[in-house]
Amino acid sequence: MVPVGSLVMMAVNAFLGIAVPVCLSVYLLRKHRTELSAILIGAGTFILFALVLESILHQLVLKGPYGASILDHPLRYAIYGGLAAGVFEESGRFLSMKFLMKKEPSQALPGVAYGIGHGGAEMLLVFGITMIGNLVISALINSGQTALLFSQVPEESAGQLQAQLDQLQTMGAGTALLGLWERLSALVIHLGLSMMVWVAVRKGGKYLWLFPAAIALHALVDASAVLLQKSVGMVPLELILTSEAIAVAAIGSMLAKKL
Repeated sequence: MVPVGSLVMMAVNAFLGIAVPVCLSVYLLRKHRTELSAILIGAGTFILFALVLESILHQLVLKGPYGASILDHPLRYAIYGGLAAGVFEESGRFLSMKFLMKKEPSQALPGVAYGIGHGGAEMLLVFGITMIGNLVISALINSGQTALLFSQVPEESAGQLQAQLDQLQTMGAGTALLGLWERLSALVIHLGLSMMVWVAVRKGGKYLWLFPAAIALHALVDASAVLLQKSVGMVPLELILTSEAIAVAAIGSMLAKKL
């Protein structure tokens, strides 16, 4: 059985995972008259570069001849995963801002709007929708209908499904809350990184170094999360990620003044 507290927290996560990016977008549109196109470009870029292109790379690399040596070595996996996320997402940011947002004014708001779209899409799709799926699965577990789930997956995926069911049944409300905390930190990081790349695109010249710096910073944040998740507790890890988010956001805020 999935505890009631966990069900409640998953429902809260599902609601906030959708409501936060939507409300931020509406706020920018109504309060600051931001163009909807900048938000949609950010969301579309995340979907294409992170969910499609990066996923293709993972399929090729991790299921290829060197996949086992990466997966079995935490440091290699952290470096590989961090660099893959940094290169794909920041390159997508740069290309979209360079070619799809060239008519936007050289102000901070379009960069912020892009960041809300990019980070908001991640929060909505990777977190909010996932929580809805977890709620549905939890309802089936508590009603004794797990056989229905196993009948809908291939036999080779049964072990993976069982692991997911076990995780849901042992997950406490506090763990679910940490997931929300992590997503909020990630959204703040995306805002800061978006501003770094936006300044690189708009100012150019001596500011172009901000683009590779954003790749390196993104890779560092992701790699540190992978390496630390097993060596420190969940709460200390989230505190570290929050500190990184504040630092990246501060960098983005300072750069916004350049525009």
